Amino acid sequence: MGFFRLEPTARSSWRLAILMGANTRTYKFALGVALLDAAEGRSEILLRDLAVPYAMGLVRHLGQAPQVSSNAKTGESDFLSVAGREATESLKLGHPTEELLAATLQSMPRMVMKKFHNLRSEGVEVPHRFYEVTGSSRERVVRLSEHLRDIARSEQSASLRSELSARWSIVETSFATGIGRSLVLEGVAVDMATLRITDRQRRRSVTGVTDAVIGFQHGLCLICGEPITPGVDDIAVDHVFPYSFMSRLLGPGDRGTTPDLDAVWNLAPTHAPCNRQKSDRPPTSAEMTRLARRNEAIMQSPHPLKRTLELTLQHNGYTGTRPGEWFTFIQRVHGLL
Repeated sequence: MGFFRLEPTARSSWRLAILMGANTRTYKFALGVALLDAAEGRSEILLRDLAVPYAMGLVRHLGQAPQVSSNAKTGESDFLSVAGREATESLKLGHPTEELLAATLQSMPRMVMKKFHNLRSEGVEVPHRFYEVTGSSRERVVRLSEHLRDIARSEQSASLRSELSARWSIVETSFATGIGRSLVLEGVAVDMATLRITDRQRRRSVTGVTDAVIGFQHGLCLICGEPITPGVDDIAVDHVFPYSFMSRLLGPGDRGTTPDLDAVWNLAPTHAPCNRQKSDRPPTSAEMTRLARRNEAIMQSPHPLKRTLELTLQHNGYTGTRPGEWFTFIQRVHGLL
């Protein structure tokens, strides 16, 4: 909960749920999108009305990538199995078929809506609640909390949506490559020409660096510490330790173990003017602290970003699992400059 204590707001609770909760299926991402849309103009919504965008979001993604971990068991009556059978017709109609809607109304209250607020341990919830399900089994009503309405109308609403979309794509990649095999061995890479995170095994672009990591920075510029507003602010991705310093880090025989400054651990969204002003100077103490905290937060998320950062630490002589290693590693890199 160190991430939450740095900014004890409803936005941080939302990010805990979206970025750091367990992922065996993608249900919470579809629900998150539907909730943000619903909360823009109302305080409650019928479950059947919320079920429509939720089901259609999953149906659209089913055609792109797996929405369930290969470790999860699915049967004929499983919701995703029904969604798969009904996907073509639902997309053709522009709304869920009767069978898909019925399966959605049965599945939502006992699965995703019951577990959305949970972190990775049963019974451990995020500090803020975003909805309550009331009413009878015949006509359930979803009451949208003031916390949810506030973040849906906030200046960071667009960023929260982008973060959710990016996390959804990252989790799909985890499911497609198979956690426990290539992804865990290799992590993900960054295509510096496009500033996109890529799946090493399939050579597939996954999502943008900014959308993937900005939530772990609380939506703040790593240089000035002020909010970044998508669509208003010009955004840049900063090499916190400038890439021009690579030559200083390389010593005889070090080429295989020198920290990669083009990797996720060293890339951070910033305001473009802040980035231009910083230029090629080394990071300040405050910037290094923000980077270490950001990376520690990523380490609390499920695969694959977590694994990618673990590999960085392990390749540089750390365990990759102990709290505080990012602070030590970043100070060490700074000492080599």
